[in-house]
Amino acid sequence: MGKNEPERHALIPETIVCYHCGGDCRDEHHLHDSHDFCCTGCLTVYDLLKENDLCQYYRFSDAQGISPDANSYQGKFDYLDLPELRSQLLEFTDGRQERINWLVPKMHCSSCIWLLEQLHSLHPGVGSSVVNFPEKTVRISLDPRQIKLSELAELMARLGYETYVSLNDADQQSAETRPAKNNGRTKLYKIGVAGFAFGNIMMLSLPEYFNLGQGTEDQQLRLLFSALNMALALPVFFYSASDFFVSAWKALRGRYLNIDAPIALALLSVFLTSLYQVAMQSGPGYFDSLAGAVFFMLLGRYFQDKTYANIAFDRDFKSYFPIAVSVLQEGVEFNSPIQKLQIGDRILVRNRELIPADATLVSPLALIDYSFVSGEADPLERRKGDTLYAGGRQCGPAVELEILRQVSQSYLTQLWNNDAFSKKKEDQNKTLAARINRYFSAVVLLLSVGTFALWAFQGRWETAFLAFTTVLLVACPCALLLSSTFTNGNLLSLFGKHGFYFKNADAIERLSKIDTVVFDKTGTVTLPNEAEVQFVGAALTAEEKVIVKTLAAQSSHPLSRLIVKSLPEVVLSKKAFTDFREKEGAGIQAMWGNQEVKIGSQEWVWYSRSNGCLPARKGDKSVEQHRAPTGETPVPQPQVHIAIGGEVRGYFDIRPKYRPGLADTVTTLQGENYVNYLLSGDQPTDQAFLGTLFKDNAHLFFQQKPEQKLDFIAKLQREENRKVLMVGDGLNDAGALQQSDVGLAVSDDINNFSPACDAIVQGDKLPLLPRYIRLARAGQRIIKVSFGISLLYNIAGISYAVTGQLSPVVAAILMPLSSITIVLFTTAATNLAARRWLRSGDICAT
Repeated sequence: MGKNEPERHALIPETIVCYHCGGDCRDEHHLHDSHDFCCTGCLTVYDLLKENDLCQYYRFSDAQGISPDANSYQGKFDYLDLPELRSQLLEFTDGRQERINWLVPKMHCSSCIWLLEQLHSLHPGVGSSVVNFPEKTVRISLDPRQIKLSELAELMARLGYETYVSLNDADQQSAETRPAKNNGRTKLYKIGVAGFAFGNIMMLSLPEYFNLGQGTEDQQLRLLFSALNMALALPVFFYSASDFFVSAWKALRGRYLNIDAPIALALLSVFLTSLYQVAMQSGPGYFDSLAGAVFFMLLGRYFQDKTYANIAFDRDFKSYFPIAVSVLQEGVEFNSPIQKLQIGDRILVRNRELIPADATLVSPLALIDYSFVSGEADPLERRKGDTLYAGGRQCGPAVELEILRQVSQSYLTQLWNNDAFSKKKEDQNKTLAARINRYFSAVVLLLSVGTFALWAFQGRWETAFLAFTTVLLVACPCALLLSSTFTNGNLLSLFGKHGFYFKNADAIERLSKIDTVVFDKTGTVTLPNEAEVQFVGAALTAEEKVIVKTLAAQSSHPLSRLIVKSLPEVVLSKKAFTDFREKEGAGIQAMWGNQEVKIGSQEWVWYSRSNGCLPARKGDKSVEQHRAPTGETPVPQPQVHIAIGGEVRGYFDIRPKYRPGLADTVTTLQGENYVNYLLSGDQPTDQAFLGTLFKDNAHLFFQQKPEQKLDFIAKLQREENRKVLMVGDGLNDAGALQQSDVGLAVSDDINNFSPACDAIVQGDKLPLLPRYIRLARAGQRIIKVSFGISLLYNIAGISYAVTGQLSPVVAAILMPLSSITIVLFTTAATNLAARRWLRSGDICAT
């Protein structure tokens, strides 16, 4: 907080935009330095920037700052100073300088980048900070003698950029992911070498292409150019093409034929033939074809692998669990890594913090949100002695827990021991390209060997070797590889532009084959943190709305927050309540002047008095008809009842808010003969609506545990031979997403955390699901057509190659020409398909 206090503090009805974050100053307004702020957090960030002469931050056109987390507390990041954790988090340290790479999920624009790279201006202990925007990370160099890791994290949190540190970051195995980045750099080197060699060999081969120069001096230049081409081809063959030979050798050792086997044989044949021709001065060789084929194939594979590589698809429970927890021992609180938690340890879990292990509740009462674990939308009340399961979040004041099982033995982590998480969906022998290659490669090899044997039998060994090489050159399966990699690579990009991000190209093919779609409910077909709130009863006056909103704002209960959110036009009152009391799990009450106000459950509002319920307002039939008689089971739909001055005014009916376009999406899928199911861990609310939508109540399953969801998917696959697309969003869906043929995670922020999956779709793009499936199917047709085009080249070329009459120069030109044609065709065809299926408009249009 700055030294100067705000000039005034007020609550005003008109909408004013916050100078820092750009949000509305609806519930709170601070006027400071002639600027408006929506909360003390934004004002604090402004003061911090002003004190360090960094207010030029606000000159950025997209400068919309982030409000610091209201749940922050003193000592929140002290665990980062634990020696055993520091050594695992730091990238480098020599005692005088340290370097750390932190994930900052809230980074979203150029102004964020500028501010994070100005950390050295905010603290002398920070040497430099460099942002990697695609990965949402910032690499910071710091002097540990001037600033601790906890102090650095606190500084970033004060700016609104709280770092995300999870158990996965402290796992020593996470270091094994570092070679993946080096591997990507190695692929770029190989592409660069092949591209450089290809361009120069083509240039040096121009005289051969046009048969220029026949004199003695020209012949010497030809020999020189051939020698230079050979020198340029050596690194291409031994370095750039090495992956093809390694892959082919592994396949042969596994006793199967992959697409790289005939490619490796063709490259080897071309290379040896070229060496022979140069050595015997009988020809220039085919080094241009060799370098060109390797360059295009590597480029296609890199293009496919690189697309959206920064989106994490393989998260497990370690990516969600905190790295440390507050432990209580003899009344003293200290931080400890969660791997060291033992049975019987007492821990403290604060508001919105995750429960790291199964535990027993020691505090009198807790309100646990299991939506991300079980799918249950409403927080559950738990009392002293109840068992709380890992993955739940506490909603409200800090609670004390006693560890019941270690982290590795908790209910949530046991889900990852299921066989579904150890299987690999991407069977390379079952892809379309592999199935075609299984026959194509065998035919090509038989043709080449047969041609060689035919000419060798006649004693024409030179013709036999020439025909063998040209058949492999012309019919090289490079075009097949290119048709698959460039089609899928371009599709990955096109899908991504429309909010659908695949883990890899194999998932596109599996999506094209699905015949069953299974939806989760909470957070998937419903909007997270959104609800349809309607007041049932006599209309509240303007003053009563102010009373209700002001009192509800005092509670941390999720239903209270939804009520506050549903009254955006109502301004919070500055008038203070007296005799405020909150009965956890029941409701809240306070005195507004001489009126008693109650907000809470039906029992709390209607039956809290010993002599019966609170009297309803006379003649208020709209309330009376909704009152549940004593002993009758209340409807499962969440309701928050209101009583003011001893009179029950009605209740807020809170229903889940479904994603726009959901009905059209399900109807379109049904019209295209997809079987649809709903699996929900939630209560059976809105069953009538969902039954109508899914056409059959037998396809609706509620109160499903994570393992039940997984078993349901497995049963569909095993007993009905279904190809299943599972659409979910939380850890409770992780098993089903992994078991399904295609697991699709719905996320309203793709940089936020989602469970392990094959693809991620932006929440607002879910209505396009039928179109995504159509585009995936179109991609498979494009691969088949492009292979047919390359086959025409092969038939024409082979018909001459087997006679031994095909000119080596023509063979050398035909192969890259075929490859270039495939690249152009697949690029154009996939763009046209995307324009057709992903165009704006009604999703039901065909």
